[in-house]
Amino acid sequence: MRCALTLAYNGTHFLGSQVQSESPNTVFGEFEKVLHKLGIDFRVVASGRTDKGVHATGQVCHVELPPFWSDLEKFKRVLNEMLPHAIQVKNIKAVEDTFHARYSAKKRVYRYIIKNADSNPFENDFATFLQHVEFEKIQADIKLFEGEHDFKYFMKTGSDVNSTTRVIYKAFAYKYKGFIVLNFEANGFLRSQIRLMVGALLKLDAAQIQEQLSCQKKHRIKPAPSNGLYLAKIKY
Repeated sequence: MRCALTLAYNGTHFLGSQVQSESPNTVFGEFEKVLHKLGIDFRVVASGRTDKGVHATGQVCHVELPPFWSDLEKFKRVLNEMLPHAIQVKNIKAVEDTFHARYSAKKRVYRYIIKNADSNPFENDFATFLQHVEFEKIQADIKLFEGEHDFKYFMKTGSDVNSTTRVIYKAFAYKYKGFIVLNFEANGFLRSQIRLMVGALLKLDAAQIQEQLSCQKKHRIKPAPSNGLYLAKIKY
């Protein structure tokens, strides 16, 4: 039986989500370790990868369950008892055999969290703290990313992709309980694309962002820190 699982995880101490042969300390490395203990020898298929330090509130993956795990609520409960506390299964449901966590996805939603304040040890892992943030500027400039663009100047060097064109359906910023939240919804994202877009919003003016977005000029920007980034939702 093929099942889709929705996961939340604190990515602070993981070396990303993707299974790595050189290190077991990844989200799905830990997840597969638990599956093997439960008699499930199946490579987990995720909607996409998140990098070191990046969090998720709505990551989706699919697995093939053997017949003896037909009770999905029990399976969810056992998984959450055995998984590290930094990983939680939020939901599990049976899906068609044609469902694919990655290729069936139509839209992906990410959020980036900023706090315009002094850092503190209780929130440092979960938001990027900045002393000076021009919220109105960010709120206006973030709209430049909406639409179909070639994001080759907004991806990590060395990325291996067939196309660097992506469609961003929504990009907006708002304030929530003392935090500044940047929301991006697209058909897909390149590696480090969101962190580089946030970096551009924090450093460049509107004209410079437009130059880089139209591939006229590449400005020197650093990707925003990983701790403020969340994979929020996958839409199918």
